[in-house]
Amino acid sequence: MAYRWKGDLRESDVTAEAAWLNRRQLMAGAAGLGLAGAAGGRAWAAPEELEPNTWEEITTYNNFYEFGTGKDDPADNAHMLTTSPWTVTIDGMVDRPGDYAFEDIMKKMTLEERIYRLRCVEAWSMVVPWTGFELADLLDLAGVQGGAKYVAFETAMRPDEMPGLSSPVLDWPYVEGLRLDEAVHPLTIMATGIYGRDIPNQNGAPLRLVVPWKYGFKSIKSVVRISLVEEQPPTSWNRYAPNEYGFYSNVNPQVDHPRWSQATERRIGGGLFAPRVPTPMFNGYGEEVASLYAGMDLAENF
Repeated sequence: MAYRWKGDLRESDVTAEAAWLNRRQLMAGAAGLGLAGAAGGRAWAAPEELEPNTWEEITTYNNFYEFGTGKDDPADNAHMLTTSPWTVTIDGMVDRPGDYAFEDIMKKMTLEERIYRLRCVEAWSMVVPWTGFELADLLDLAGVQGGAKYVAFETAMRPDEMPGLSSPVLDWPYVEGLRLDEAVHPLTIMATGIYGRDIPNQNGAPLRLVVPWKYGFKSIKSVVRISLVEEQPPTSWNRYAPNEYGFYSNVNPQVDHPRWSQATERRIGGGLFAPRVPTPMFNGYGEEVASLYAGMDLAENF
């Protein structure tokens, strides 16, 4: 398994489980591939080192409304989700539509470690080491047709296993979408693990999207359907409040959410009185992804 580092992130920046994150392992990976990784470029200069989080903090402080709206509800309730067997339907404008078993997908994909920043629209952040594969490789497996412009995603909807579905907070199932060029960008991955283990249910088992330059809600969890389409697909939070949650949802410190300033963020694990830190444009990945939005008004296309 290859190790890929993004930008300036160091082992001290990882929101990590200390038993897994050891210096020899990380430095061996960094020496083998270089700090920039295959996508190339330096993301941004970190203003300070981050305090590492425990496994418990990372796996209990998250949003997964299918299991409840509290930060600890997913960890309390997600054990009810059956993740094996698991099938992902890939359909729409593809050459080989069908139901793809998770085990068959894993046999064909190349897994890597990716250490990424995670920025929530609620203005908190973490740094997470994911295991996964590039979404582009999965799309290649299905064969994207020429007219496809967007990729739509859908989360599992199992009322017997997901108690949060009884709440009308969103229209279920949870859906998300990317422009095709965003989806096939080398930074965009489908994550299957975290901290060297299988990804926990509350973090999106067995397969979730990770798009590190966008707010966390774009990284849809427990994916059961991927559709290649020509028109921009609906997305759950944009459908709920289009004036608050745009389709793109790129991390942008200059465009505030109506309820939260996006200029700064609170690092989980930094302590109750830890100072907030500045949020970088595109969550620090501008060098890699800014060209995707050349000429666009990012305040209008938020």
